[in-house]
Amino acid sequence: MENQYTYYTPEQNNMEPKPKKQHKVPKWIKLICAALVFGLVAGAAFEAGSFAVGRLLGNSQETASGKNVKEQQLESMKLNTSSGGKVTTDVTEIAHSSMPTVVSITNISIQQVQSFFGGVYEQEIPSAGSGIIIGQNDTELLILTNNHVVENSDTLTVSFIDEESVSAAIKGSDASRDLAVVAVKLDDIKKSTMDEIATATLGDSTELQVGEPVIAIGNALGYGQSVTTGIVSATQRKLEGFDSELIQTDAAINPGNSGGALLNAKGEVIGINTMKASSGSSSVGVEGMGYAIPISDASEVITALMNRETRTKQPEGEQGYLGIQPTDVGSDAAQMYNMPTGVYIYEVIKNGAADKAGLSKGSIITKIDGIGINSVTALREQLQYYRPGETVKVTVQVPSKSGEYKEETVEVVLGTDS
Repeated sequence: MENQYTYYTPEQNNMEPKPKKQHKVPKWIKLICAALVFGLVAGAAFEAGSFAVGRLLGNSQETASGKNVKEQQLESMKLNTSSGGKVTTDVTEIAHSSMPTVVSITNISIQQVQSFFGGVYEQEIPSAGSGIIIGQNDTELLILTNNHVVENSDTLTVSFIDEESVSAAIKGSDASRDLAVVAVKLDDIKKSTMDEIATATLGDSTELQVGEPVIAIGNALGYGQSVTTGIVSATQRKLEGFDSELIQTDAAINPGNSGGALLNAKGEVIGINTMKASSGSSSVGVEGMGYAIPISDASEVITALMNRETRTKQPEGEQGYLGIQPTDVGSDAAQMYNMPTGVYIYEVIKNGAADKAGLSKGSIITKIDGIGINSVTALREQLQYYRPGETVKVTVQVPSKSGEYKEETVEVVLGTDS
């Protein structure tokens, strides 16, 4: 192997070699000298090697501190670990301040289920969603959510950031806008929980721009609160079944996120997470398409729901009835026949509540006491909170001879199912 040293010859040092006299040396002296030279060279090489190895690997020589080199090096060896510093981002701070404003909602409904043998039995069906604390009055904490999170509920439970759970009641809901406000009695909430929770700050969704960062918080899959991030993918999206335009985002929106908060970079609520696109039976996969109701578009409905009287469901047989035969006018039928979305009255029962109030066949019910109605299910859901003899304001679209519809509001004294 070629070494890296440079050897200087006498010519390079400008030195002329002097001729030497030749002396004959006995052979036995040559052997002794050769042995001596070999021993000296070997000893020097061994010492040099020992010194080099000692420098590199450590040996048992004593140091000035009294400890040998090897022991000293072993004691100074440490694992290369993190210093333990926390990583903080804008998302971290927003999540920390906003998660106390979001709750988990559990809806338990009693549904009839057909058994394997053809019989029918009742079964409790639980479902999970989210909500946003938006304020309180003298006696109640008010929580915003989606109508589909709380509809058909027999029992509602709200769980806060500290995992404390309390019973809740629907203060008001609007099926046509998929909005609802849930109320929890302040007396039912522990002081320690009140110290942990907070009221959300609402932003201006009309100022949203495509590409703007957003954060979604909610009870995904019913596992408890979680945080996802993304951007505003689009605004003013129109989807079937929604009266309002929606915000599209690529922040993950999963079952259980419904009713939760979509936040901007300031931590303000700019949307209510409501649904995600899925491939269903289509062979085309869908990724990153979630939707939220813009908070500014919903503010008028939310205010109306917040200021309603909190009602409890009436027992079966003690609920008020309109006295009509209804059917749905869905979005497809409304578009095809140029009709309003709502509940079509195809028969008015003689001497029933609707007949006495002057409601006519062919009219379409769109609101009950100012709450949007878009299906027979939604109509029955609202009427469960009223007793016979109570008066409700029914908003209907009445067809004219020209085929156009005119809005009217009629007061109806509810009757019995007889």
